[in-house]
Amino acid sequence: MKNRIRELREQRGLSQGALGTETGVSRQTINSLEVGRYTPSLPLALRLGRFFELSVEEIFDDEA
Repeated sequence: MKNRIRELREQRGLSQGALGTETGVSRQTINSLEVGRYTPSLPLALRLGRFFELSVEEIFDDEA
């Protein structure tokens, strides 16, 4: 699933580990999300949306 996580994380100057800490997952999970190897659970997608103050649809694109 295509997403904007790397772009959004870098805009805030965060490492993968820091974003993982903020959202309750490991650095490896953030990396897997960024490269499209992992589709997040709904709770994680919602946490990311709240963290970035965006809707889930603004972060993730299931059409790509």
